[in-house]
Amino acid sequence: MLEAECAACHMQTAGAFSAKASDAACLACHDAPLHHAAQHAALGCAACHTEHRGRVRLVAASNQSCAACHGDLESASGATRYATHIKSFEDGHPEFRPPRGDLRSVWYRTAIQVNHAVHMKPIRRGPTGPAVELECGNCHRQSTANPDLTYSDAHYRSAAASYEKERRFPSHPGVLESAEPTSGRELMAPVKFANACAACHSLSFDERFDSGVPHDEPEIVHAFLVGKFTEYIRAHPAELREARDPERVLTGQAMPAKTVVHTRDEWIARRVYDAEQLLWRKTCSQCHAMTYRSESRTPREPPWLGESPADILTHPIFPEIPIAADPRRRLPHAKFDHDAHRGFSCVSCHEKALTSAGTSDVLLPGIATCKACHAPGPERAESRCFECHTYHDWAKRKEVKATFTLPSLRTTGN
Repeated sequence: MLEAECAACHMQTAGAFSAKASDAACLACHDAPLHHAAQHAALGCAACHTEHRGRVRLVAASNQSCAACHGDLESASGATRYATHIKSFEDGHPEFRPPRGDLRSVWYRTAIQVNHAVHMKPIRRGPTGPAVELECGNCHRQSTANPDLTYSDAHYRSAAASYEKERRFPSHPGVLESAEPTSGRELMAPVKFANACAACHSLSFDERFDSGVPHDEPEIVHAFLVGKFTEYIRAHPAELREARDPERVLTGQAMPAKTVVHTRDEWIARRVYDAEQLLWRKTCSQCHAMTYRSESRTPREPPWLGESPADILTHPIFPEIPIAADPRRRLPHAKFDHDAHRGFSCVSCHEKALTSAGTSDVLLPGIATCKACHAPGPERAESRCFECHTYHDWAKRKEVKATFTLPSLRTTGN
């Protein structure tokens, strides 16, 4: 909009305009912070962003502009966390990797135990169900895309889970926030149990019920079990009388009574304990890395061997379940758009998923995968630095006061 208004960017001296736009002119509209505050030498806007090259984005800086510093990187402090000799994507760019140290942190390793190799092969749907072949899109979808409901469960989808409350994660140090708005389809959304897992992974807990427990925090599950068994025994009080199995009596021991009568609280405590042992020790632990927490007690024997039913119901010992999903990007210093690559199959880039048996495996594509398309030349995809990297931390931008009016930019004859 300023291509016919030279004075808006270039200073006029002795009837001629300056060759480069001044920083003050740029900052009148674009108040961006410095590229790096600790950079060795201050750079003017026009050192990287060159105008008058046709209708191109000013953000499309040349590789030479980047290599002027990153080809032999130095900082004012004398130390840097970044690779120091990068001239272009083809010359000196290191292998892709998450930020240093993050591979050993709890949040990166993720608490979900997933065997991709098993799920990428024909697998039986439930104990007696048919064999099905999953696709990547059954579980992994872009953030604003409609979820694939092939293996969903309507009951779990309609239920509100307490763990879905907003979680805040500390950001990566030194990450630059892009100025470009996102469409919501660049990144993949966290996998939800209700949408992708519930139809195959049953959370059943007792043969008396045909529904499973909520997919929620242990405290919520415990309250649900107590409520379900309380309602059940009220409707079936005859089950308080339990017949003994004579075949389970050891040789030489006195024959116990043929039947035993439980109190209601004792019966509920027994059933809740059995259900939680099934869930914590087997069902839930198939996917979640679980540890136990306790203020003053250790995991106990069955409740009928020393503790009162009331104590079991009101002071249970719950497992600790770490956060399953982390929304932070695995390559925070670069931007990637899955939607722009939607024409490619997932395994063409994430080929390690076909053989990955552990959650700790890093399934990020390597740099060689990207270089198959992104390379110099008219028949190749863009490979200059600006394609993946941003320059300014737009989270620290300052708002500018508008100075132009639409009539002032209209020239005679337009």
